[in-house]
Amino acid sequence: MSNKTYWLIGMVFFIILAIPVGYIYLLNNGNPYTKYLVEKNVPVYLEQQGYSTEEIMEARYVEPKYLINRNFHHGHYMVKFVDEPDTTYYYGIMKKGTDVVQFCEKDLLTGGGVTHTITITETIHSEENCVYSLENR
Repeated sequence: MSNKTYWLIGMVFFIILAIPVGYIYLLNNGNPYTKYLVEKNVPVYLEQQGYSTEEIMEARYVEPKYLINRNFHHGHYMVKFVDEPDTTYYYGIMKKGTDVVQFCEKDLLTGGGVTHTITITETIHSEENCVYSLENR
């Protein structure tokens, strides 16, 4: 067999291996481009809203395991504030443009920090123009 044949066979095996590995990576970690957009834009947005790093207890990228609003990229930015440690806020990036929006749904720790419940009631850091992440799925 010629070198071209070995090269072709090698490429076919590489593709056969790379597709499932890439798919599993995306399922577990999310789209790296979405993660980049979220991690780049949401902290700037929070700063523009007047929040300092001292006011934020925890902030990081999260990948929801369920379908969300089709107008937004799938990845969220999770934020817990120091003055409200039992409430987790989520922010998303719109697909058209890079506008950051707070989602109306929030996780609330109840029952001594054991139970997670989703609430849409107004809390300390709720924004007036929030968007429901579970609409338009």
